[in-house]
Formats: sequence, C-alpha cells, structure tokens
Amino acid sequence: MKEDVEKALAKVRPMLQRDGGDVELVEVTDGVVKVRLTGACKGCPMSQMTLKNGIERFLRQEVPALKSVEAV
Repeated sequence: MKEDVEKALAKVRPMLQRDGGDVELVEVTDGVVKVRLTGACKGCPMSQMTLKNGIERFLRQEVPALKSVEAV
C-alpha cells in the first residue's frame, strides 16, 4: 500500500508545489496515511481543507483500501 500511496502523492505534488507547498509521506499503518505538509502549506489556514478535500479525496480514488489521511 505504501508504494501505491507514494505514486498517488507524486500525482498530487505538482499542484501543491505550484503554490509553494509540498507533501511528504511519513507512514502508512493499517490503511491510515500520515503526511507532513511543508512549505507554504505548513502554515496555511486552508491546509486542513487541502488535506481532506484535495489530498485525501484523490488518494482514496487511487488507493481504495485507504481509510484516512492525517497530518502530523
């Protein structure tokens, strides 16, 4: 599953990087993906919306076994 998540994040990453941010995979445990938002995303007040409505939604499409995505 970790490999699938990495591939999916590689597809999302360019959108975040255009706005000066990025996402890095911390771990995948029992279907829960933990990521760290970096760059402009780190302090952005919209980061939770980006995480849930953007990153998590896309990852669920790419990796159906995924349960949730959390920021650490």
